[in-house]
Amino acid sequence: MGTVTRNKLETREVDATPYAASLIEGHRDFGYNLETALADIIDNAITAGARTVELIADTVADEPWIALADDGSGMTETELVEAMRLGSKNPTDEREAEDLGRFGLGLKSASFSQCRGLTVLTRQDDRTSCARWDLDRVAKRNDWSLELIDNPELVTGHDLLPETGTVVIWEKLDRLSGGYAHDRAKRAEHMNSELSHAEHHLRLVFHRFLEGAKPRLKLSLNGRPLKPIDPMATSHAATQKDPEEILRLRQGDVLIRCHTLPHHKRMSREEWEETGGPEGHLKSQGLYVYREKRLIIAGGWLGLARQTELTKLCRIAVDIPNTMDAEWKIDVKKASAQLPPVVRERLKKVVERFVGTSKRTYRSRGQKLVDETRFPIWNRVQKDGQIVFRPNLEHPVFRTYAEQLPEDLREGFERCLRIVGSGLPIETLHAELVGNAEAVTADETSANDLEELVYSLAVTLMENGVPSDALSDTLQSNPFLRVRWEAAAPILEDFLRTRIS
Repeated sequence: MGTVTRNKLETREVDATPYAASLIEGHRDFGYNLETALADIIDNAITAGARTVELIADTVADEPWIALADDGSGMTETELVEAMRLGSKNPTDEREAEDLGRFGLGLKSASFSQCRGLTVLTRQDDRTSCARWDLDRVAKRNDWSLELIDNPELVTGHDLLPETGTVVIWEKLDRLSGGYAHDRAKRAEHMNSELSHAEHHLRLVFHRFLEGAKPRLKLSLNGRPLKPIDPMATSHAATQKDPEEILRLRQGDVLIRCHTLPHHKRMSREEWEETGGPEGHLKSQGLYVYREKRLIIAGGWLGLARQTELTKLCRIAVDIPNTMDAEWKIDVKKASAQLPPVVRERLKKVVERFVGTSKRTYRSRGQKLVDETRFPIWNRVQKDGQIVFRPNLEHPVFRTYAEQLPEDLREGFERCLRIVGSGLPIETLHAELVGNAEAVTADETSANDLEELVYSLAVTLMENGVPSDALSDTLQSNPFLRVRWEAAAPILEDFLRTRIS
């Protein structure tokens, strides 16, 4: 056999250094918005051991600016230069257990997404260091020259720097002007609106750090402390909690905890709206994934279930360590992830069981509301595979009134009731219940109508053998009267007093 000769590739090296102006502009478009950008800066502060983070925003100045000041460990000048380098950390490097970083891009990419001027002031061991990226300067020079500032006392935000810590300052806020760069009032209004949305996001994302009598972190916006928003309503007495499950994997443990939120009538309006968030409870149901106690996914089933009205109070907290970043495909913004196959399989079973239990609970409750022994005003009827709701013509109020009518008018009265039933606005009701169910409520009942209902039911119950001393408990089992019992109770007392006398 002949000898096979393998020729060695001949290579040459050329300089392919990325153009600074192009690359740094590209870092502005990683998909950050104001809330995710601010959260990324706060991640760095927490990783640096900060106990306090102050978010200061001057939206009315000729040149608006935003600063985040923390009392963390601060940096030396060498560490600052490294922190300002794009891609300062390898995402595959092993991290400390509570390190919230990912790629070493967050400080720069998050900041550039909102501004063209990024300045960082930091102090450690009584020595202050200051560095700045000015994107306009980079575009003009097309090089990677970072500016080091030797007189930091002249920098905006210098007065916010604690004895030890860091201040991140955003200037040239071109992405936050809302197109109102030359209208100062409207620009400020737009920026304040964006900050308001960001405030809710930060209270949610860092809620575990903000909770408790001695919170791990104190966070404020323009001097106003931000309170945590717990999407699980963990401390509410009416929240239902399933036993936790632990999925042990080679890269670490995944902790799974299922919660069912209380019905909106058992929560204050503020609690209900905060846990539902801007999009409401229908959209906020589902999985809440935490990475080192920091929320990275807030709601949605990630393909494991459908969002329905029956499951809108179902929420599952999933805790993962930062050692699983690659498996979960955590993105630069730490705002999205993908379920690893082994976790998806376990969660699929958890979700099926949890959602199934919730649906059965709601269906059971629905059946009780239309139980015939409770004299419902509406009857639920299955007809040709469909569900129809009809006025209950045998309801004591309807029956009593019909019996008081002349014989020739009774059929007309019952026909009117049937027409009311046929005209039930199903499509409109469905749209309202899907979009904003908690805002749909029954109309107010007049005192005379309530009195007629109580008297009619009481008479009918007694005629059917219910003793007078059991009337109160029996009537309160009626959902309509139960929510109006404060007004109905005196009417029943008058009825009993009249009957006894």
